[in-house]
Amino acid sequence: MQCSPMSIFHNIYQGLLDACYILRKELQLLVKDEGVIIFFILVPLVYPLLYSWIYNNEVVRDVPVCVVDQSHSHLSRQFIRMCDASPDVHVKYYAQDLDEAKSLVSRQLVKGIYLIPSDFEGDTYGLKQGVISVYCDMSLMLTYKAIFQTAQVVSLEMGSQLKKKLGGHYTHREEVVAARPLEYEDVPIFSPSGGYGSSVIPAVLMLILQQTLVLGIGLSAGTARDENPYRMLIPAGDSRYQDTLPIVLGKSMCYLMVFMVMGAWLTAGVPRLFHFPQLATWQSLVQLMIPYTLACIFYGMLVSCMVKYRENVMLLVVFISVPLLFLSGVSWPQNNIPSYWQGVSWLFPSTFGIRAYIRLNTMGADFNDVLPEYHILWIHAIVYFGLTLCVYRFQIYRARKFALERLQFLKHNREARQTDKEKEAITE
Repeated sequence: MQCSPMSIFHNIYQGLLDACYILRKELQLLVKDEGVIIFFILVPLVYPLLYSWIYNNEVVRDVPVCVVDQSHSHLSRQFIRMCDASPDVHVKYYAQDLDEAKSLVSRQLVKGIYLIPSDFEGDTYGLKQGVISVYCDMSLMLTYKAIFQTAQVVSLEMGSQLKKKLGGHYTHREEVVAARPLEYEDVPIFSPSGGYGSSVIPAVLMLILQQTLVLGIGLSAGTARDENPYRMLIPAGDSRYQDTLPIVLGKSMCYLMVFMVMGAWLTAGVPRLFHFPQLATWQSLVQLMIPYTLACIFYGMLVSCMVKYRENVMLLVVFISVPLLFLSGVSWPQNNIPSYWQGVSWLFPSTFGIRAYIRLNTMGADFNDVLPEYHILWIHAIVYFGLTLCVYRFQIYRARKFALERLQFLKHNREARQTDKEKEAITE
């Protein structure tokens, strides 16, 4: 049987009307559900501000340390003065021995210990290698970095001064060359301040977009499932709208309308507000965010069909958020991640969205440099769209089957009651 062009046009037009109808009903459900409003609007708006504000200082300053000076020499006091003069470390306590210093660390009064042995000055001036022991509280990597690097920089500077004194040179230029034969300049790339916020917060922003989408879609589906387990996919409750494609398109258009605004806020508004590096053009960001948002939407719709209870979505998202950040290769080097876990990371749109966004906006890469991630995000969007269609069609088939069984059951009960009434009439 051949279809005329008019019938094809009519089917497409009717499908668009159905999708718009589903879009309107889904928007009505989102407005009525407080949990969905929180995860679709309040969390993307407020949580990035809170997270960025906490790490807005980029680096920690004046980390309290304790000094155990067993040398009591001019050289040890010089080391202590130089460490205390640095912006990262503040010498807050002096201890008689290491046990007393450890008690200060255990009470969280200090974050580290500098132990200067009694033979420090004698070994240094006796052409031996002086040793200073550094003990750090490893519960926070930022404080460990500040304490250790300060001791390292101060020891190198003191070593350069000792070279000048022991070198026996006649001119200042000879002393400079002897102390530092190769001149170098330390310039941190991609993170000018060398801070935590500029390097990690952009990745967190992209992850927030995916996780809030999954949470909101999952809560919306869980609410519909709690109200009627066999009509969770069809907001209208109308038997006319049983086609899978209009339902998926209508719901996805609803989510896309909301997260077009949220995506612009997360990728452009928050970095500009907190002065994070912004090297990407708006055209590149738009090109990247279209497939990333679509992939996250269809991924969230698929997950919402597989999670039975409303609360399980929150538990699942909270559980996988930190592993997803590690698997993206931002807070842990990508080449050090085992191949098995790298394969697992390919299942999530956030992995490639984070990598592409960091390279564009923080590293200043051209859009051609992120084409592999861009193409994979489109593959994610297409694959998850197809899987969502299949799962929705299966659930609609179950709903229809249940409706037919329910109809037959009611019909059988009605016939049985009618038969009983006829028997009672005959008996009378």
